[in-house]
Parts: sequence; C-alpha cells; structure tokens
Amino acid sequence: MGLFSFIKEAGEKLFGAGEAKAAQETASKAPTPVNVDAANAAAAKAIQTYIAKNNLPTAGYDVKFDGASGTVIVQGNIDTQENKEKILLCCGNVAGVEAVQDQLHVPSPEPEAKFYTVVKGDTLSKVAKEMYGNANSYMKIFEANRPMLNHPDKIYPGQVLRIPE
Repeated sequence: MGLFSFIKEAGEKLFGAGEAKAAQETASKAPTPVNVDAANAAAAKAIQTYIAKNNLPTAGYDVKFDGASGTVIVQGNIDTQENKEKILLCCGNVAGVEAVQDQLHVPSPEPEAKFYTVVKGDTLSKVAKEMYGNANSYMKIFEANRPMLNHPDKIYPGQVLRIPE
C-alpha cells in the first residue's frame, strides 16, 4: 500500500477530449460539488473500462479519480499480487494521472515486483540488462506487463513497467 508517482503527461489517452481534463478544469474553476463529482466519476469510469479491456479483474475494488490532484484512488480486495500491480499500472499509465493511491489488499501477499520508469532511448533489452544483467531477459519484463504491452518494442518515455524478480 502506498502512493505511486507517475508522469502526468505520459500514458494512454483514455480521456479523449474529455473526462480527466474536464475533471481537472472543473476542479480549478468555480466548481460545484455536483459537476466536480460528475467529472471525476466519468474519469474513474474510463480507467475502470481500461482495466477491463486489459482482461484484469474488475470486481472487489473501487476506482476513484480526483481531478484537482490527478490522483487515482484504488481500494478494496484483489486476488493476487500480480493483478494488484497490473491494476495499479493500468491506473497510473494514463495521461492526466500523476499519482495512484494504493489501498488494495491481497489475501496472500507475495513479494512485490520492482517498478521502472522508461526514459528516452530505453528498450526492453536495455532495461533487462540494467535490472537483470542480461539483455536477453527482456521477454520476462514483456510477459510481466502483458496485456498492457502488446509488443516488446512499444514502450514510451514516462511509462512505468513492472519488473518481476
């Protein structure tokens, strides 16, 4: 549990022209509780849809979004440490999100994976060399980040990756 930081400008463009931007703008202008709540709920729904699209469990926990701070709050229960980490990454690797507050509980916690933020010029091979000492271990990182990654060459600066032991 804790707070994970992400790069706000990097990530999946889930919100199109709207939800997260609307949530942030609504929060910064003369907000009313009703329009702030509606904008935040729409952004949270877009994140939940993205989690489901990646074939991750969607039951047992709630996803909330605070547009004023760009923070996603995830709370509840999830079955495995791996699914927990993938859900946190789905929530954070979204344009407009700069933090994810992890309040997910796993019944049988396993050792946590490390996380790595991609920088310009990185490849999975380069990350594998740095993390494991062997560039050929890049598929281990790729598999640990599926289904969010659909090709080993499709990573971008600012993206946070799960690095298993």
